[in-house]
Parts: sequence; structure tokens; C-alpha cells
Amino acid sequence: MKPWLPAALDYVASWLEFQRRFHDQPGCAVAIADGGEIVLEAAFGSADLATGEALTPRHGFRIASHSKSFTAAGILRLTEAGRLRLDDEAGAHVRGLHPEVAAATLTQLLSNSAGLCRDGADSGQFFDRRPYLRRDELLADLARPPVFPASQRFKYSNHGFALLGLVIEAVTGEAYADWIAREIVAPAGLRETRPDITLWSGPMAKGHSGTMPLGRRVVIPADNPGNAMVSAAGFVATAADIARFIAQLSPRAERSVISPLSRREMTRRLWPDAESSLGRHYGLGTISGGGDGWDWVGHSGGFQGFITRTVTMPEQDLTVSVLTNAIDGLAHPWLDGVIQILRTFSEHGGPTPATKRWRKRLWTIWGAGDLVPAGGKVLIANPALFNPFLDAGEIEPAAEDRGRIVKASGFASPGEPARLVRNASGEIEAAWLGGAQAIAEEALKAEMLERYDRRHARA
Repeated sequence: MKPWLPAALDYVASWLEFQRRFHDQPGCAVAIADGGEIVLEAAFGSADLATGEALTPRHGFRIASHSKSFTAAGILRLTEAGRLRLDDEAGAHVRGLHPEVAAATLTQLLSNSAGLCRDGADSGQFFDRRPYLRRDELLADLARPPVFPASQRFKYSNHGFALLGLVIEAVTGEAYADWIAREIVAPAGLRETRPDITLWSGPMAKGHSGTMPLGRRVVIPADNPGNAMVSAAGFVATAADIARFIAQLSPRAERSVISPLSRREMTRRLWPDAESSLGRHYGLGTISGGGDGWDWVGHSGGFQGFITRTVTMPEQDLTVSVLTNAIDGLAHPWLDGVIQILRTFSEHGGPTPATKRWRKRLWTIWGAGDLVPAGGKVLIANPALFNPFLDAGEIEPAAEDRGRIVKASGFASPGEPARLVRNASGEIEAAWLGGAQAIAEEALKAEMLERYDRRHARA
């Protein structure tokens, strides 16, 4: 394990737990893999707000469009076996398609460049207004012409990946769920992954609405069978299992269900999401982005009541999965924040003997602040931010429990002293940063009740 990684993982868990509370989200599960080994697995909050059931790492989530990465791996495995070619036309395997849809190649379908409709004439299946499409309903939509000519632009299509599921069924002579479970899921060593909710037998996280327009969250059962859409959006998994799988898509992975050549094809940037400012690209069933030596590739998912995202960073050999069980879940900014935490510790290193005892979350009426030892400095982080180290101040310890703020915004207290106050057990109970005293959460609660709610305090 990288020497700085344990300290980074500790802070990732602490920060995510704070973020879940701060944003009043139902639940969050996280898993991080170093190479092929899971080195962090944690869950926070509730699996079901209606019952108060606590979320655990063993709870399954609807991981929705992560399913596309499994389907892409399945297609590439069949190409490796000589049973398909990426330039095969869809119509060579599936009948009843519009001629222009039939002419779309597997590469165009895998890269979302076939020009197909996103979700058909009625996408109510993604709004919990109708069941997920059956095969006959899917083929009826695919009998209509595409929206754009093939290979003109990136255009995301659940229907395109559902069609790839039909291709797999036609070539293998088996139901998609049966074949993908045996040929991709099982060889990848995934014990907590199923192609559809109907096959899941473990504890299951419930989905949740946002707080608007009702003014409160309601439970979304999210138990809809995927039907003909399983290859696009049906999968269920734990955070650890989806991290294991996405880690295996890195071209550098030591173990994978597909060859390094197939992984390079799958993960290279083929189509930019040109009309977005996020700098994302699409490959073959994968989304990629990043930069500055921290490029990432993976996928995300949105199912009614769930937002999920997983990426692997080949240069660092690290994989991160963040799963949330609310329709306004913050999986995207939280995963980006985890990457920033990993980058910060990679740059600064883990705590030194001089800084390791400075770690603490402390509070003032303005909110929480984190003292985070990293290398020979103590960073002053803001856990309420999606990047807690944005504009972080730095303390340079000079003696036991004393130091100086050597870096901070000019609106803060640069150049001023920093001092820790410990209790009889040696635990930090307060810190002075310049003239500002920050204290433990429970102490601040008591102070606020005494000052602002004296009736409550007396009770």
C-alpha cells in the first residue's frame, strides 16, 4: 500500500460521513481499491428512512448505467472468442430493426454514437411511471428511424445498450442475465453483483426522493425488474463489488475478465461530450475525464432513487466507488472530492511524528474545521466543501502542541500562532488559531444551548 494512503482513507471516511450529515442525505456507501484489493469499505446513514434501517457495506444499490460497462465487457469477450466483430452491424444479429438502426455497428452502439433515441417515445420507465420495457416494446421503438446519422456525434442511448443485450442473446442463445452472470460477473470474482433486482437476495438499500416538492423525502422502492433494459440499467451491486469490477477495466490491471487490448479499446476516449463543460469523453461503455496525471475512467448511474459513480485511475492504480440512495444523491461531487483528498495526501504525504497528533475536527458557531496532518504540515480543511482542501491553510508545528499558521488567505490569520489544548487523557479538546478558539462538537452544542436556548439547557 502507498505509504500516504492509510491517512487519506481515514480522512475520506471522516469527510464523507460529515458530508452526508451536512447535506441531510439518506445514505452513502464508499469503497476504494488499491490495485485489486479493497482498502476502504464504509457506509453511512440509512438504507430506508421509513424504517430507520442502518446502511451497511453489504447493502445492494441499483447501479443503473454501470450496467453498460458490464455489457461492453461482454461484447468484447465475445469478440475475443471470435463470435463477434466490433464492425458487425446490429441487424446481422437482431431482426425487426429500422434499416438505419440495423446498419449501426457494435462500436457505434458501444460508444453511444449510433444516433439512436435516448429512451424511446415514452421514457416513463425512468420516472417510475411504467415498467421497464419488454423485448417487444423495445423492438417497436427500434423499428423507428434514428435521430441522427451514425458517427455524427456522441448521443447517449439506453436503447442502444438494450439492443446490445439482444445481440448477446442472439449470439449466445441464452438470456442476457444468465450469460453475463456466468461469463463476466463470476469470473471477475464478484459475489455481490446481480444483473437484475429479481436475482438479488441480500439486503437492499431503498431509493429516496428529494425533499421537494413535498417538503420531505419519501421512499422509492426501486424494485422494478429491468426486463429488456437490464443490459443498459438493470444491475445491482455493493460499492466494493463495483469497485472491484471497474478496477479490472484498467489496462494496467493484473487481473481482468478481458484482455489488455480489449481494455485499451474500452477505455480510450472516442467521443467528447462536446456540448458539456465537464470535459468528459465516452469510450466503449465507459466515461472518462480528469487530467494533470489523474485521469480517470469508469461509469455512473442514475436510477429512480439512486445516484452512483465509480472510476479507476490507472496512473495511481486506485479505484473509487461512491453510491447514494437518493434521487438528489451527491455521488458525483463526493467522488470528485475523494479524488482531491487522495491527490492532496499524494502530494504532501502521510503524517510525520511531529504532526500525527494534530488530527481533529473542531467547531465554532461558524461551522466545522478539520486539522489534517499531511507530511510535515497540518492542513486546515473545510469539511463542508466538496473539495475540503480548497484554499486550505497550513500550520507548521514548532513544538509540542504549538505552531504557526504559515499559509492562509489574507482574510484569515496568516502568520499568527496555533495552539492545541488537550484534556487529561491527551485528547485534543480545543485549538486556538490566531485569536479564534475552536472546540469539540459536543462542547459547542452545550455552549449554543446555554447561550441561545436556555430553556432546553435547563431541561
